[in-house]
Amino acid sequence: MPKPLVLASGSEIRAEMLRRAGLSVAVMPARLDEDSVKQGMLAEDAAPRDIADLLAEMKAAKVAGKRPDALVLGCDQVLDFEGALLSKPESPEAAVAQLSEMSGKRHKLLSACVAFDDGKPVWRHVGVVTLSMRVLSPDYIEDYVARNWPSIRHSVGAYKLEQEGSRLFTTISGDYFTVLGLPLLPLLNWLAIRGEIAT
Repeated sequence: MPKPLVLASGSEIRAEMLRRAGLSVAVMPARLDEDSVKQGMLAEDAAPRDIADLLAEMKAAKVAGKRPDALVLGCDQVLDFEGALLSKPESPEAAVAQLSEMSGKRHKLLSACVAFDDGKPVWRHVGVVTLSMRVLSPDYIEDYVARNWPSIRHSVGAYKLEQEGSRLFTTISGDYFTVLGLPLLPLLNWLAIRGEIAT
């Protein structure tokens, strides 16, 4: 019999993706000092991929301790811009500066997912998407941030591809779900192989 599925994340879009795929999922956000973990790993020259993976694992582990009966999914997304890890902008000014720096250049989004069962990790995947941003005028960047700040303030990179953020790019190489923060197709494939979902 399939196990209950718990998402160790407060991300509405992740929960929505899972539900739209026909899954019943409970949401239990993991409380984690992500900035401290990131700073510690960056001090050790950890790769962005490893940082995303560890944060996803730590979130899943935290919730798995409270829900040993469930299959717990921990997720995290980081943005790798020329080797630097970018975080969610703290102010509209920070968003403008970040977008100005990325204008006309490429960056990568890495979305990690780790599944825990019986208190231990049983599956993990890090999806990678490469995005090429068009050259944006300073006026457009200012106007874009002013129009979209309430939405993009919680987004790594200061954009949401499912909204006006799609206008910022010339090409995207990778999976759309991974851009949204969850490598959904690899996850669904694993759940199907495991017998957790019908095929």
